[in-house]
Amino acid sequence: MPSSRIALLQSSGRPGDAVRNLEAVASAARAAADGGAGLLVCPEMFLTGYAIGADVSRLAEPADGPAAEAVARIAEEHGLAVLYGYPERAADGARVHNSAQLIGPDGSSLANYRKTHLFGGFEQEWFTPGDIPVVQAELGGLRVGIMICYDVEFPENVRAHALAGTDLLLVPTAQMHPFQFVAESVVPVRAFENQLYVAYVNRTGPEGEGASAFEFVGLSCLAGPDGTTRARAGRGDELLFGDVDPELLRASRAANPYLRDRRPGLYGSLH
Repeated sequence: MPSSRIALLQSSGRPGDAVRNLEAVASAARAAADGGAGLLVCPEMFLTGYAIGADVSRLAEPADGPAAEAVARIAEEHGLAVLYGYPERAADGARVHNSAQLIGPDGSSLANYRKTHLFGGFEQEWFTPGDIPVVQAELGGLRVGIMICYDVEFPENVRAHALAGTDLLLVPTAQMHPFQFVAESVVPVRAFENQLYVAYVNRTGPEGEGASAFEFVGLSCLAGPDGTTRARAGRGDELLFGDVDPELLRASRAANPYLRDRRPGLYGSLH
């Protein structure tokens, strides 16, 4: 990552229109690079939209499909890494995963993560959960981890990243009303108790119809290892910038004893 500055794209894009959403990624990447960011993080399922029903299957692509190639060109053109959410068609052609892929500034794929904890009937109907909890990549001297939305609400999940040495946890999300307390309170606590940065990047506004209608709350944030919110978005579309400070990370880890004082032998009953 050319700098420690990251850009968080808070937007729902245009559900069902992958072409327009790729254009939005390109525009955000240009603005992020102009703002000095070395990484752009987009929300959960940004390329296609979230509440799209059966279009999940129609719009799903393999991890190396045309959308990935398009994002790779965008990343390379602007010289920054891009994390984006999308429905991933598995190699067997039958399964679809709710996935997020990290493309490096040279256009190469650095990591692909499949959401392990599916939220509600909508996701459980259309997606197959992933089974690899910790996916990481090295980027600009930082160990970057990936999870998606509901995953971060499980403390064991984030602790696994802490124990694996994750410095910056990227969490594209589709956080909806009335669960905004996750963005406001849970995410900063996760950062503090695990001594890492968390970039939580949400969708905005209404989406979908009937039983699949959601109201996304925005409130994207970059939470620091000291438990403070280093940057916070409002409720509407926004490109939010925040800085990941390796010195703060080192100082916070030296001062905070949580990971050192753990007693794993007492936790064997946690299944």
